[in-house]
Amino acid sequence: MTDPARKKATYEDLLAVPSPLVAEIIRGTLITMPRPRIRQARASSQLGGELYGFGSRRGGPGGWVLLDEPELHLGEEIVVPDLAAWRRERLPELPDEPFFTLAPDWVCEVLSPSTEVIDRADKMPIYAEHQVSNVWLLDPELKTLEVFRLDGKTYRSSGSASAGWTSSSPLPDPLPRRGRGRWWETLWLP
Repeated sequence: MTDPARKKATYEDLLAVPSPLVAEIIRGTLITMPRPRIRQARASSQLGGELYGFGSRRGGPGGWVLLDEPELHLGEEIVVPDLAAWRRERLPELPDEPFFTLAPDWVCEVLSPSTEVIDRADKMPIYAEHQVSNVWLLDPELKTLEVFRLDGKTYRSSGSASAGWTSSSPLPDPLPRRGRGRWWETLWLP
């Protein structure tokens, strides 16, 4: 909760943050963090690559707009998920702005020791308030992928996968995927 005596952070405060840092405004507080570590960046890139065909009309069914680290302006909150996707019918054209005001249909946060609490405790409620229907939490350290679906005003777990999972399709489909079994294991390959 923000201290009412403290001035709320503004977009100008966010823009003044040095470029190597990622900046967000959550509940009126400016939060900065370093760029993701290599393991987190690799996992995010692998997931984006796995899902790329569903955003592109070439080589996949299309129907989605999938982006890395989009800046989202959701009311007074400014957040930057690691990956986000909009159904193409909701976002037929990209805005000519450096940020989005339309909440995505899906986000993925790649967890790290320094961001996990923020991703789970701070950002997930913001996503729920703005009706982001699916959230994935990818933990490259623990080699897990958790899937959450919006159920009213909160998220309900709807599946998870780990390196040892044996089912060929353990997760529900917030985004369609290729028909390969155990596709999620590519997320934590060296």
